[in-house]
Amino acid sequence: MKIGIVKEIKNNEKRVALPPACVYELIQAGHEVYVETQAGAGSAISDEAYLAVGAIIKENPADVWAQDLVMKVKEPLKEEYHFFREGLILFTYLHLAANKAVTQALIEAKVTAIAYENVQLDNGGLPLLAPMSEIAGRMAVQIGAQFLEGPNEGKGILLAGVPGVRKGNVVVIGGGVSGTNAAQIAYGFGANVTILDVNLHRLKELDAQFNGKVQTLLSNAFNIEKQLETADLVIGAVLLPGRKAPTLVTRDMVKKMPKKSVIVDIAIDQGGIFETSSFATTHDQPTYIEEGVIHYAVANMPGGVAQTATYALSNTTLEYVRLIANSASFEKAIKANTALYRGVNTYQGFVVNEGIAIDLDLPYKALDALLA
Repeated sequence: MKIGIVKEIKNNEKRVALPPACVYELIQAGHEVYVETQAGAGSAISDEAYLAVGAIIKENPADVWAQDLVMKVKEPLKEEYHFFREGLILFTYLHLAANKAVTQALIEAKVTAIAYENVQLDNGGLPLLAPMSEIAGRMAVQIGAQFLEGPNEGKGILLAGVPGVRKGNVVVIGGGVSGTNAAQIAYGFGANVTILDVNLHRLKELDAQFNGKVQTLLSNAFNIEKQLETADLVIGAVLLPGRKAPTLVTRDMVKKMPKKSVIVDIAIDQGGIFETSSFATTHDQPTYIEEGVIHYAVANMPGGVAQTATYALSNTTLEYVRLIANSASFEKAIKANTALYRGVNTYQGFVVNEGIAIDLDLPYKALDALLA
């Protein structure tokens, strides 16, 4: 199979889909890998490193997009839509439930699009989303701590406090992978940490994990509102796989927060959980202020630590790239692996993920029916 690795053009997105070690494995298996020049530069990977393992470097992105399977990290931008075509297999993060424009472009061009975030194991695990959720959760606390500082318009709070002075209050909404990692870092900082989740069993697990040293609360409107009234940093970490994130924090709740507190909305790439997080920001301009509260809503947080994120992502994606590339056809690949099957978002001009179709009010066609 001919595989293309394109350079990301999203603002400050410096990750690359595969590093040279993974490219080497694919080439050794008999595949051709085309890499857009400087695709790895943001992750400190040179063109020479790709050439050394047998990759073909192309200056024109069209030459890379022309391959059978194209790999990216983030969803395509409008400037890339003209590369779409029937027969193209696109493998990347897509987050289509919050992006109707790219969904329609994929449908119209009849692209077979597989979303990293929807590849799902039988136990419900999301192997290709988990490493980036870990990173985003860990980043959320250090980012929040930074914007709590006075020079960054924050209230001048040190999350760890000092003897005789209160610690910062960190509220994490969502006890999944990103929320748990956020809580771990916040607890490590020495802050007072509260985690809210709708799953009581998960709260019991978290209570055991932290030896009862973080507060766990059932997530509901009343508890969220009460916790926000004294919060210094609030981290939104709720995920509904393949669906738009639910709005759990209303504008009225944000109004009651202490002024110059900080919100970090990890779920912004799926629409966000805060009513006041009305749009995604960039690494260039990461924050804005609503109701006197600083909002950080960067949709590609792990892009800020590209070296770590690139290797963490490729550790999990390589298995599925191999499966697609080594199979006689794409259809045989997804039939052989139910996790990959669940990751297909568009196929033959249809949305084949029911949740996305519902959220975007688009026609849905079952993948089984199309394959038949």
